Amino acid sequence: MFESVAEPVSPAGATEPVSPAEATEPLVLVEAEGAVLTVTLNRPAKRNATNAEVLCRLYDAWRQLDEDDSLRVAILTGTGSTFCAGMDLGEIIRLRQGVRDNEWIIRLQDDPGISLKAYLKRYRPTKPVILAVEGFARAGGTEILQGTDIRVAGESAVFGVTEVQRGLFPMAGSAVRLRRQIGYAVAAEMLLTGTDLTARRAHELGLINHVVPDGQALAKAREIADRIARNGPLAVRAILATLRETETLPEPDAFGIEERQGGAVMRSKDAVEGPVAFLEKREPVFTGT
Repeated sequence: MFESVAEPVSPAGATEPVSPAEATEPLVLVEAEGAVLTVTLNRPAKRNATNAEVLCRLYDAWRQLDEDDSLRVAILTGTGSTFCAGMDLGEIIRLRQGVRDNEWIIRLQDDPGISLKAYLKRYRPTKPVILAVEGFARAGGTEILQGTDIRVAGESAVFGVTEVQRGLFPMAGSAVRLRRQIGYAVAAEMLLTGTDLTARRAHELGLINHVVPDGQALAKAREIADRIARNGPLAVRAILATLRETETLPEPDAFGIEERQGGAVMRSKDAVEGPVAFLEKREPVFTGT
């Protein structure tokens, strides 16, 4: 989850002054509009590299998605021309030096597990997360991608797990997840060389769902999110849970999970409302019960 975007750091651990916008705006913007939660990395001057504040706010956003019953789906994106360049190496140095000069770095030091939860490795919301990428997504930018469920990229987007080029290990799950999502040989080459994939190649391999004209990734992600939000929320969550829980299981074991998840949905009020609404030629009113 690391890239070479370190802020200059003095021996005492001080960083360069942040930009005025970075000083006044949250480094992750979280906006609920209807049933869709849009989570935006907001550190464009640092290529949306993650620091303590970004990681804490990301984790808080994923918790909000799960805990707010009015929300049904999230979109993750970034401001500026880059989705995410991974972990800010300057922040790593500060963490190693034990610097405790703001609430976010103190929180991360006191609860280091937040980092991998933010990257969707140790915590995954029970509702879908759609990724909208413009520009490059390297290191942590591609690692967090693998924890999302549907992915949209601008045609100039670039993906790479570059940690090995810095002598680092991709700790946010790529050494396990990537081979399951694109196949062993391609994953091995990406991980061992640190070289990039273009958006077109990532689409061919099934790593992303859609390639759109540059600047249109968020709009396409919103289109998909709105379609998901109109569906039965119990069915969406149960299908998502089944996809995840059965990933590596043999069919007999997987079918048991599928039947448990599906049975609960089929006994719900929503499973009555959907067919009735169809027969009455109206939009269903799903309540999640």
